[in-house]
Amino acid sequence: QVQLAESGGGSVQAGGSLRLSCAASGYIASRYCMGWFRQAPGKEREGVAIIDRSGSTSDTDSVRGRFTISKDNAKNTLYLQMNSLKPEDTATYYCVAAVLCPSSRYWDPAIFDYWGQGIQVTVSS
Repeated sequence: QVQLAESGGGSVQAGGSLRLSCAASGYIASRYCMGWFRQAPGKEREGVAIIDRSGSTSDTDSVRGRFTISKDNAKNTLYLQMNSLKPEDTATYYCVAAVLCPSSRYWDPAIFDYWGQGIQVTVSS
């Protein structure tokens, strides 16, 4: 059973930084596609960034140049470094894992088999 546990969320002012971590059970980081989704109140879940088993990454347009996804296979941990945060980044952030990364630009949440419980990130102006 795969378990994902996020940490590192909180409140920050616009322009600030946060780093999210996701501790995974088992050897997930080296075997699965992992990533981050987010959901703001009243909005659909949105894929933020993904990283495949080899370490190749992809991110959504709204965070490119500000957010960086990475992982430490030895620690079985996924990270999301978030810089230059904006109020529109306010959301619950979820760590996710799937057998394979999506091949299209649209990241269907349904293909991600495992989800963390979510962690709140609040950016004030």
